[in-house]
This record gives sequence, structure tokens and C-alpha cells, in this order.
Amino acid sequence: MIELRYAWRWQVAGILLLVFVLVAALVPKMPFDELAAQFNISDKVMHIVAFAVLAIWFSGQYERRSYWRIALGLLGFGVIIELVQATVSYRTSEWMDLGGDAIGITAGLIVAALGIGGWSVAVEDWLRR
Repeated sequence: MIELRYAWRWQVAGILLLVFVLVAALVPKMPFDELAAQFNISDKVMHIVAFAVLAIWFSGQYERRSYWRIALGLLGFGVIIELVQATVSYRTSEWMDLGGDAIGITAGLIVAALGIGGWSVAVEDWLRR
């Protein structure tokens, strides 16, 4: 982890973000499901966006050499989501969703590697001013 003044707060926020994504994947119907349907946004696109955001989030707290751990951890999280979705009757578990997750993770980590990785350091510097 990058040395951060508010490291535990970043970690708690990351956990809350993961919980939000898990809950969104498990509730019967979310308000953005209807919005996505209106704009013809597929479930796979939502997976890509969600996992890209997660990858960018965690790249803010971890050094570039740890990006492979972020990728594996988030892919494991995607597997957990699919396994849990298989246990509820109102959601479908599709292993192709992991493809969307992987694309999102890759895209997010590429964006991070191109320059925004470690962004939480800049946020902390801004907050100190």
C-alpha cells in the first residue's frame, strides 16, 4: 500500500464500495436497471464500468507493482458475485459476466498506469492545504 495519511479511511471506503457493488448485484431491482434499459445499456457494460471504477479506486491506494494483486482480487470478487447470484432465484449467474469484469479491470488498470494511479496521494495533498 502507498504510504497515506488516511490509509484506514481509504480502506474502509474501499470495503464500502465493494459492499455497494455486491448489494447492487444481488438486489432484485435497482433504480439504475430501468435507466440502463432505457438507454439499451447491457448488463455486460455495467460489469465493465463497475469493475473499471473498482480498479481505478484501488490503484489509488496501491503501487503499480501491486496492480496484478488488484486484478486477481477483483476477478475473485467477480467470481464470488456470480456464485452468490446463482443462489438467488431473482438474479442470473452468467460466467460471461466475468469477461466483462476482466475487461473493466484491465481498462481501469491501464488508465491507472497511464497516470492516475496513486491518485489518493494527490487528494490527501489537496486536503492538507
